[in-house]
Amino acid sequence: MLPRVILHNMVSVDGRTDWFTPDIGLYYEIASRFDEDAMLSGSNTILAMPMEEEKPEEADQIAEPPETGAGAARRLLVVVDSRGRVQNWQFLRKQPYWRDVVALCSGTTPQSQLEYLEREQVAYIVTGEEHVDLRAALEELNGRYGVQVVRVDSGGILNGLLLQAGLVDEVSVLIDPSLVGGTSPRSIFTAPDLASSEGVIGLKPMHLERFEGDVVWLRYEVAK
Repeated sequence: MLPRVILHNMVSVDGRTDWFTPDIGLYYEIASRFDEDAMLSGSNTILAMPMEEEKPEEADQIAEPPETGAGAARRLLVVVDSRGRVQNWQFLRKQPYWRDVVALCSGTTPQSQLEYLEREQVAYIVTGEEHVDLRAALEELNGRYGVQVVRVDSGGILNGLLLQAGLVDEVSVLIDPSLVGGTSPRSIFTAPDLASSEGVIGLKPMHLERFEGDVVWLRYEVAK
């Protein structure tokens, strides 16, 4: 069975995810309302996290959830890492935000990375040949760990793959009252340009709320 998948992001009015200063407290206060069983991220987002004294230069999206409590205690951190780039699993495991970590790998994940994960006793799921089969991985998360709700905390690439595969149930967007501009916008949905309108993904409004600082929260159900 597939879990419910929720994309949660914060953008400027023109849809960018960079340069403006997001209200991190509000972002994660809203995120805590989803009460998810797993947080799904891409390797780029995880590699942009501050490691102890290091600081990220520029992340696609907020990557370090500050909330703790019952919801955080049972949440899994699941990372799509087909190329085996993430090497800080023990650091991630020690954080209070997740109860454990799981790597999503594919048939092209280096054998040395799988051996490393086994040595570090990091659980991993192998699906797909060249890339992670996200549908199969989500089904495995449900079957193996009982994951029923997944919140995606990532940038446009992983969001785009999930949307194009028809795996997203809800899109949650916090809109910051700012305009960034630019000719190469970084958005929450990265995908090849469409050849026709047939690829447009329809959304059904679920909720609208305005917060202090004029941030607006929009929730949409994905039309399927």
